[in-house]
Amino acid sequence: MLRSVAVPLISGVAPFEFGVLCEVFGVDRTEEGVPLIDFRVCGELPNEPVHTDVPGVSITPEHGFEALLDADLVALPAAKIREAYPEKLLKTLRETDATLLSVCSGAFILGEAGLLDDRRCTTHWRETKAFQERFPRAQVDPDVLFVDDGNIITSAGTAAGIDACLHLVRRELGTRVATTIARRMVVPPQRDGGQRQFVELPIPDCSADSLEPVLEQVLDTIADNHTVASMAKLAVMSERTFARRFVAETGTTPNKWLSLQRVLHARRLLEETDLDVDAVATRSGFGTAALLRHHFHRVVGVAPSDYRRTFACR
Repeated sequence: MLRSVAVPLISGVAPFEFGVLCEVFGVDRTEEGVPLIDFRVCGELPNEPVHTDVPGVSITPEHGFEALLDADLVALPAAKIREAYPEKLLKTLRETDATLLSVCSGAFILGEAGLLDDRRCTTHWRETKAFQERFPRAQVDPDVLFVDDGNIITSAGTAAGIDACLHLVRRELGTRVATTIARRMVVPPQRDGGQRQFVELPIPDCSADSLEPVLEQVLDTIADNHTVASMAKLAVMSERTFARRFVAETGTTPNKWLSLQRVLHARRLLEETDLDVDAVATRSGFGTAALLRHHFHRVVGVAPSDYRRTFACR
């Protein structure tokens, strides 16, 4: 279980990436069923301001780096890349048994501590070449939003940190908690694609005002045989008009949106029920286990059975 999160700050820390960690792990959402997390902001010297990479803006951590040692998760926000990092922080990272998560250039801190040798990882696509040259033993994947390598999770730039944090919440606390946090943040619980697709809009959960009643009705009846034609009929539009409006308002096609929603529904069923794969395929609208496996692997990256073994509620 994820009960405590410690965030170490160094000079040049990026406020947005720090804010992502605060938003996911530091906000009290117990009224919505989200477990309260002991959230610690740490610096080399407690109660001493740490300058951010925004001129005139500083953050004052309450704890010292020693508070990292007994945390369940140590989350490293992005910070200005430099030749040398505080040795006290590197030493503490080597000593802690916590799960480690980095956002964007925070991976450089893990690399400098020697924790990414022979480990799968990622960082912002603009920095991957420099990262590989500096840490040649790290197994860098430049095309993904984040990499989960067990007790170390690394993410790509900026918003990909949200994806990595929600993934970790889903892994440790379950889909319901991750979805609750995502909805409050007004972001999709899981985005499709990798860093190469950043020029495209992420597939939305449901964000089109004029089409929202249609999308909600489809989601409520996800097991039905929905098609572009049937959705256009619900919207009282021609198929061509509906498809054009759908892309304009959601950034994706009706078929891609429907396929992703079916996968997300199947994922929840795999986590929260004991239904076999055939039943999951039926209830999520794929019809056959073979079709479910094809689309599930394309979106999630693993087979439904493998996903269930890892993420099924215990």
